[in-house]
Amino acid sequence: MPDAEEEIAAGEQALNALDYDTAFKHFDKACKADPKNAVAFFGKAESALGVPKVEADEISALYKKAIELDPENPQYHDALASFCVDLGRFNEAEEHYNKAAALDEDNAPFYWSEFAINYARKAPVAMQQFLDDKTRDMIRAKALTYALKAMDIGKEDAKRVL
Repeated sequence: MPDAEEEIAAGEQALNALDYDTAFKHFDKACKADPKNAVAFFGKAESALGVPKVEADEISALYKKAIELDPENPQYHDALASFCVDLGRFNEAEEHYNKAAALDEDNAPFYWSEFAINYARKAPVAMQQFLDDKTRDMIRAKALTYALKAMDIGKEDAKRVL
């Protein structure tokens, strides 16, 4: 029986070939072979994105397990944050983007700008039934705050420049 590292390598190869079902099976075997391997759980979550039968809550749990096993990996927080945005879980997404930024300060602006853009694009759609001028302004203000943070520009400087 292949060990976890062999299954992870096979899963990554399948994932690179966009064969999500095969990748998912390999990462699942890796998780069972080594239940403390964060890479296995992360790979399983990533491959699950392309497997329609896997529910969103299961994918979220896989990302969270990878984070539990390796809480200092910004890639895991970034991936979960992006997934949360897709689910409309914006507060959770914001939390994980900020955690990724704190763990990877050199790339913090990229995490914040990713949140700003995704939030600006997807929050109005997710909140469509509540979307009045006040809610639209609230969404824009949060997105703009993160965009400015990504560029290291304070609100007053932004006003001055504009």
